[in-house]
Amino acid sequence: MKLSICSFFLLITFYVSPLIAKEKPNIVLIISDDQAWSDYGFMGHPDIKTPHLDALAKKSLLFKRGYVAAPLCRPSLASMATGLFPFQHGVTGNDVNGHNDRHKLDIPMRKIFHQKPSVIKKLVANGYLTHQSGKWWEGSFSAGGFTHGMTHGDPKRRGRHGDAGLTIGRKGFKPITDFIDHSVEQKKPFFLWYAPFLPHTPHNPPKRLLDKYKKEGRAMDVAKYYAMCEWFDETCGELLGIIDKKGLTKNTIVLYICDNGWAAPSTRADDPTQKLWRGYAQRSKSSPYENGIRTPIMVSWPGKIKPQDSPEFAHAIDLFPTIAQAAGFEAPKNLQGINLMNAEARKNRKQIFGVCHSTHNVTIGNPKDTLQYLWSLEGEWKLLVRYHGKDTTRYKNLHVWDKAPYRLYNVKNDPHEKVNLADKHPEIVKRMKKAIEDWRN
Repeated sequence: MKLSICSFFLLITFYVSPLIAKEKPNIVLIISDDQAWSDYGFMGHPDIKTPHLDALAKKSLLFKRGYVAAPLCRPSLASMATGLFPFQHGVTGNDVNGHNDRHKLDIPMRKIFHQKPSVIKKLVANGYLTHQSGKWWEGSFSAGGFTHGMTHGDPKRRGRHGDAGLTIGRKGFKPITDFIDHSVEQKKPFFLWYAPFLPHTPHNPPKRLLDKYKKEGRAMDVAKYYAMCEWFDETCGELLGIIDKKGLTKNTIVLYICDNGWAAPSTRADDPTQKLWRGYAQRSKSSPYENGIRTPIMVSWPGKIKPQDSPEFAHAIDLFPTIAQAAGFEAPKNLQGINLMNAEARKNRKQIFGVCHSTHNVTIGNPKDTLQYLWSLEGEWKLLVRYHGKDTTRYKNLHVWDKAPYRLYNVKNDPHEKVNLADKHPEIVKRMKKAIEDWRN
């Protein structure tokens, strides 16, 4: 088949072969922590200011319909690292049995997880220096395969989900700056895992930002959260500024994603189910609703990827194949994700899937035991299939109210999922349910 000059140009623009790059690109993965999909300037939020991420979005292949594998930080991050779903890598919740014997019960789950290939270990095997900062649940940075990092994971020093790494962004960037300088000195490409504890609680933004968002009629929990979102954006600007000042921007890929959504509890004050739960808003974090699983996803590579808004789906499991392609090695063949730089692969994807398990209950070796939902998106349709897995902690109140076996939403017309259309479209429910079952099995 002959290609026209125009067609050839498009192939070069949207599908980047690692052979094109004479040197391996540096890779920066920015992961927001607890931020709803709509809470950015470039996503149309009327109040939250995110100028640095807005600028990145303009330079990126931007997916406004991005999704994570699970609506909770630990399983979500584990899926980003492995390209696998929680029932495949074994990390389905934040803790095995609530807050009891966390470290001791974690050991067998972590052992299973660390036997899985990860994008981190693959990068190291292919000549990269890798640095972990921010959220990281699976022991120390070195246990996760990073060559450098901040998290020690020592339970005797209260190591759990990032420990010392959680200071990044909130208290400067020296560990990252030192790592970049070291990588340049060693003449090796680098990978940065930047997953700051932002805008996650504690919501203690600088006074100058909080004052900016306080106003009459706005609840304080909302004002604090808005200010935290801008604070996170400022740290992204500082990080990208460091890379730029060192002359590394041109050969650096920047990827952006959030681990899961979040909403302030006051935003659902009129929801009777909120009375069951004193934490964040129902139908956000820990739930398969849009405010739990949806996130913008960006891929920026100056001169290699044409900036554009893509209407297709993107998924957290796509990070591994995308990074592998750019870095010049093959991702494991069993991964279900795609290379987001491949326009044909994006176009051919018709559905995406994900899970929701109990938040602080994990049954090692039997992920179905704590399953709460399976979900799928197909075009404008979204189906939630309800399960009632084991949940022995207070977090069961995040789901116990939801008795409907199926929930079908048209997220194009109803992005906040207010009208369940399952009874009106049983044929769509049947088709999508079968697709979910085929995928899960």
